[in-house]
Amino acid sequence: MDTDLLKTVALVAQQGSFAAAARVENVDPSSISRAVAAAEARLGFRLFQRTTRTLRMTEEGETYLRRIEPLLDELDAAREIASRSLRTVSGTLKMTASVAFAHECIVPHLREFHDRHPDLSVELIPTDAQLDITANGIDLAIRLASRPTGDLISTRILATRYRICAAPDYLARHPEITSPRDLQDHACLRFALPEFRTRWRFRKPGEQAFDVPVSGHIIIANALSLRRAALDGNGPVMLADWLVDRDITAGRLVDLFPDHECTATEFDTGAWALYPSRSFLPRKVGSMISFLRDMLRQETPDDPIRGV
Repeated sequence: MDTDLLKTVALVAQQGSFAAAARVENVDPSSISRAVAAAEARLGFRLFQRTTRTLRMTEEGETYLRRIEPLLDELDAAREIASRSLRTVSGTLKMTASVAFAHECIVPHLREFHDRHPDLSVELIPTDAQLDITANGIDLAIRLASRPTGDLISTRILATRYRICAAPDYLARHPEITSPRDLQDHACLRFALPEFRTRWRFRKPGEQAFDVPVSGHIIIANALSLRRAALDGNGPVMLADWLVDRDITAGRLVDLFPDHECTATEFDTGAWALYPSRSFLPRKVGSMISFLRDMLRQETPDDPIRGV
């Protein structure tokens, strides 16, 4: 199938409507609708359920898109690499990421990135605030979430799995935790976002998801500080695998439920690269996206729960 049709399908899913996708592509909404209809005709099943007011993906559409999106990203990356000229990437790349992600996943790789692109300067803004990319002149933002929505173009550079973990010292001093529901009897360390404060979600492969109410006397607005509090034995915490996997491997933290997926929002989350436009993507932005994707995938082991 024409990859342009597939990209249009992915854009509609990202934007949530034909009209929003048309605004991103600067075309008439009817052309977006025709492209989606053509893709559905080729596939033999509906990708979207349409009413006069709403548009949502079918179950078949979600399954199909989840499989083809990584392929579309790889095709874009391959085309970008193949079309690069011999000129070096230069200038200044202004980018932003959360404090924890910048500290753990970007800063450790800056030296190698500079070795590859010595004529490119990187201005990194670590902040947990959602900066306006256009207003702040930012070329690239890394956001941690389920699929982003809005006018910005997004590509996932890393799938995230959350882990519930605690320090061995804490576990030795408190009642045993054998199932997620045992967390109700513990003072959990909670992230200062509304969806993280009151309940955490769990599921095993092939089973129904369930919620567990959580509470505790420590709420922190920074993931690095939450990790520190967990290492100090203050209680169970939910943090991303890229932040705690090394601690788990070293025995500083214990993964309490390795056979469960855990989340406070959606199970399918990740680190997303956001930038203003897919058209004429600056090579400095494409270079950083490809570099981070490669580096982070090398560091992330296969996940037996998700199969990635």
